[in-house]
Amino acid sequence: MKVSLSLDKSYSEDVAIMVDVLRASTTMTVAMENFGKIIPVKTIEEAEKLADQYDAVLAGERRGAAIEGFDVGNSPVEISNFNGKVLVITTSNGTRILEGMKAQVLIGSFANANAVAKKAMDIADNHIEIVMAGVESRFAIEDFLGAGEIIGNLIDCDLDEMALAAYMSSCNHDMVHDAIINSRSAHRLVDLGLSNDVHFCMRRNIYDIVPVYQNGSIEGTKY
Repeated sequence: MKVSLSLDKSYSEDVAIMVDVLRASTTMTVAMENFGKIIPVKTIEEAEKLADQYDAVLAGERRGAAIEGFDVGNSPVEISNFNGKVLVITTSNGTRILEGMKAQVLIGSFANANAVAKKAMDIADNHIEIVMAGVESRFAIEDFLGAGEIIGNLIDCDLDEMALAAYMSSCNHDMVHDAIINSRSAHRLVDLGLSNDVHFCMRRNIYDIVPVYQNGSIEGTKY
């Protein structure tokens, strides 16, 4: 099995794992425990329209801050207090890249790294691509390290150099913790009073659910 790592755009037509550690991937994983379906969208206007249509809980952020008038921000800690049939979510980065992905798409994070790796191994034919969401198309170290955590759970695979570098970088948990705490993304969230989200997003393998994106919506499967 070949494993590659890319930023912002997906190239695989086999299996791709979208990683947005801080925070969309983690929030979606947590939300799948309490919602039947998640609809991720790019724009605030589209999110508001769909929330009305489905009588859904409405979640989202721009530059980390919760959107005025929404039920909840893009917070894995706060989303656990909500439930329902449908969650509509819009975020600055993670939801933006899902539409362009042609592969079978899974959502991965530290929180479900082992489960999403197992699912990917079971459904892939010959290629697993890890796609880092990044921040506004720029490299984000937390996504690189989250990708490395997932890659470490892929067994007997042929890693490209980027994937190998991510795996090696993720092996020292203390260094991973310090790097994420000191990242641009974490500093922004801390400044917004969301330090609890940062710490939550670094917890490993606390969920066995894998969000699966298909035909414009996300449903969960236990693994």
